[in-house]
Amino acid sequence: MVRPQDRKFVTADPEKCIGCCVCEYACSMVNEKTFNPTKSRIRAMRMGPLVNLAVTCRHCEEPACVAACPRDALSQEENTGIIRVDENACNGCGWCISACQFGAMNMHPERKVVFTCNSCTDNEYKEPQCVQWCPEEALTYVTAETLAQKYRQKAVKNLFQTAEAEAASK
Repeated sequence: MVRPQDRKFVTADPEKCIGCCVCEYACSMVNEKTFNPTKSRIRAMRMGPLVNLAVTCRHCEEPACVAACPRDALSQEENTGIIRVDENACNGCGWCISACQFGAMNMHPERKVVFTCNSCTDNEYKEPQCVQWCPEEALTYVTAETLAQKYRQKAVKNLFQTAEAEAASK
């Protein structure tokens, strides 16, 4: 059994993401066989004039979306953390959309049922295609532990730079 902290998910580096939306097109083509960002399981978001970020499911350890569903239409795969939707049970109420703190649940524009990232596991790919097609390499497929280590390293680097700047100014 895979530990929850070892589950992989797609994450975006806001310092690299340019908001090009190639990830959305790659996702919709792989999963829906159309170039249509409204059918994508990842969303490119403009957070300000210079900040862009792609948002997708993080395969939470205790997913609020699953807990919020009044019809038990959502379930989580134990090893991967991927959220599965029983389209016959989902009535499109959207409670899971409101419950997701990452904004990763979406309403399918035609079928009126929710959907979210499946890490391209429903297809022949070994890795999410949004990661493969990102022209800026802003997306990575990582574990929470790997991501935490990356941010710890960045924090330590910033501390050293601050200490060096303070020492130089004295």
